[in-house]
Amino acid sequence: MMQTRTLGKSGLTVSSLGLGCMGMSWAYGAAGDRQDMIKLIRDAVDLGVTFFDTAEVYGPKVNEELVGEALQPLRDRVVIATKFGFALDPAGGPMPVGVNSRPDHIKAVADAALKRLRTDHIDLFYQHRVDPTVPIEDVAGAVGDLVKAGKVKHFGLSEASVATIRKAHAVHPVAAVQSEYSLWTRDPEQALFAALEELGIGFVAYSPLGRGFLAGAFRDAGALADNDLRNRHPRFQPDALKKNLALVESLTALAVGKGITVGQLALAWVLAQKPWIVAIPGTRKRSRLEENLGADGVTLTQPDLAAIDAALAEHGVAGARYGEKEMAMLNL
Repeated sequence: MMQTRTLGKSGLTVSSLGLGCMGMSWAYGAAGDRQDMIKLIRDAVDLGVTFFDTAEVYGPKVNEELVGEALQPLRDRVVIATKFGFALDPAGGPMPVGVNSRPDHIKAVADAALKRLRTDHIDLFYQHRVDPTVPIEDVAGAVGDLVKAGKVKHFGLSEASVATIRKAHAVHPVAAVQSEYSLWTRDPEQALFAALEELGIGFVAYSPLGRGFLAGAFRDAGALADNDLRNRHPRFQPDALKKNLALVESLTALAVGKGITVGQLALAWVLAQKPWIVAIPGTRKRSRLEENLGADGVTLTQPDLAAIDAALAEHGVAGARYGEKEMAMLNL
């Protein structure tokens, strides 16, 4: 079975590698077959995964419904994280139209999520993006009310600044902060990790495989479907992609030398950074799920880590991780 980790001082213990479920329904081209995805989620539990990540905005709403159906018969064996904070398109479009963390909205989203997830509690409820129009203290207070009501067990933040985290944590304990973190997105190392360690808050790395790129999933931006959100990301534009492939090739050589895949190298690297970090790679394939979970047993030595750092220093990363609109919504 997989190793487990506790997210900071929260007492929330999960598998070191969770499963990010977004891509099963949304963002990366056509949704996966529903029954296939339900089976994959249940297979993940059998393989030792106890931590599953979804959000209201994924679909919207359909990913929570998928996760709820898949995990209902296994609910006592798993931890489910979902998120609030986006304003959905009233016309039913697939993309959010802004942010909304008003306390009444947070509580309404929680009630709706509980129904879609077929459960009586949300284990970890994240603010998906910080709402600049609502004091974070009010957000923390609203989630605190949900905790008192037994509807939520733990409060989390996503892509939040250190200042925001401190203000929220002073009102209601923050169990975990989720941000993008991988071999090609190392921003949290600059100030966030030190603050989380000080405050006793866990960290959840999303996109730990660089949206599939660091796993060697593809080499051609033209292979992406028209409705794949990666088409909007600067790192996946042809010129940047070509430059970034050099980094993946270098990392692949290091992985081959250890007898593992480059994806396993990338995930093991994330887990090696701090004992209170967990990662939530996503996939639609059983074979890739098994490969990813194999990273749980990989130990990277100091020479391994030094070689990875040298490869990053040599090649760098071309392009921002999001487009301008998405970057503007990050509370950095």
